Amino acid sequence: MNQLQKFQLKLAESLPFYYGWVILFSAGTAVVVRNTASALILSVFMIPMSEELGWSRTFLSGAATFGGVLAMSSAPFAGRLIDRYGSQIILSISVAILGATTLLIGWWATPMGFYLLFGIGRMLFSSPIQIGTGTVVSQWFIRRRGRANGFLVTLHSIGMGSFPLIAQFLISNIGWREAWFWMGIMVWIIALVPIIVLMVSKPEDIGLESDIEIMSKDSSTKVNSGIQETEEMWTVKEAIHTRTLWILVFVSSFMFFIHSAINIHQAAFLIDKGIDPMIAASALTMVALGTGIGGAAWGFIVEKINISYCYAMVVSVLGIVSLLYLLVNGPISAGIVALCFGLGLGGLTTVPSVAIANFYGRNSLGSIRGINEISIGGGQAAGAIFSGIIYDMTNSYNLVFPTLSIMALISALAFLFVKPPQK
Repeated sequence: MNQLQKFQLKLAESLPFYYGWVILFSAGTAVVVRNTASALILSVFMIPMSEELGWSRTFLSGAATFGGVLAMSSAPFAGRLIDRYGSQIILSISVAILGATTLLIGWWATPMGFYLLFGIGRMLFSSPIQIGTGTVVSQWFIRRRGRANGFLVTLHSIGMGSFPLIAQFLISNIGWREAWFWMGIMVWIIALVPIIVLMVSKPEDIGLESDIEIMSKDSSTKVNSGIQETEEMWTVKEAIHTRTLWILVFVSSFMFFIHSAINIHQAAFLIDKGIDPMIAASALTMVALGTGIGGAAWGFIVEKINISYCYAMVVSVLGIVSLLYLLVNGPISAGIVALCFGLGLGGLTTVPSVAIANFYGRNSLGSIRGINEISIGGGQAAGAIFSGIIYDMTNSYNLVFPTLSIMALISALAFLFVKPPQK
């Protein structure tokens, strides 16, 4: 045990609460700052960058598609690296690179530079940071895995809500190039130290135990919970031969297609409706508020009901809300629909993490999540450019939303047939 691990163990023993909550906080700083490469951020930058640089919305959203392709390619490797070296090391490196790529975008605003820098940031957003944070939280929590992952989504929503407003404020006052620079600095300030100093990849690394083992010792009765992790430890090779994983992959691609198709173009869609840019950015904050509330709510729900039904419910919410965007006609309706969309996103980012950990255990969790992230990256890549193409062809986003609703319905029906895998 090195000096840092000794410090972490001493800190854990001195705290009046489980050290897993410190892990959740440190992982939370990473999911907060990853929003500098989020779809909502690109949505805020889309109009000022397109007006100054003469780039089309399809071209700008294509950077997210490029990032999605990079995420698809890197996800399996990121998962294996996380299983081998631990989330702490991979997240530290990822956050350091994310800060650098973000601050450089404004000063290398050529087509190649923008695609490369934003694409790398988007890859980090969707691959090592996504996998690493969910994996480390699921390693520390079993009994309270649902709510812990839900609270992680709530922390993510802080970044979702704050960074679009920060970006719009900076754009309005100092310009879009400078806005990218200062957001990159914020990435380093907020996340690097907590991850390096506080994070531990697994409780066993410093001689501690998961929450279910601790709670079992503290109680004279059997610990009961809706969260049931399989006692079988699956390898990646075993997991890829199960129908359950491939249904997860299929549904994830559709769900994140919907997520990306709406998120990246949301601010531009609202501004096209005649809504003031700052109010449009505020509507994106409503998405974040809904995501925070939804993450916590879905975290408790997934501990209480069948996870397949929970998954189907999440997708159904996204499908219904997709249609509601057609009714937006002003700031109030924009805020309400954005809030509802956020409630769905809260489930989208909570339930899959819990499902994979429950179905396949903790042994190869990062690698198995890496397989699923391939489909997530693909869905995000396709969804991002899909809305841009529809807009450039029709000068409207109206055809986008019914298409997304149909995809949600198909996904919800597919997940009703999911059962825990059996060896």
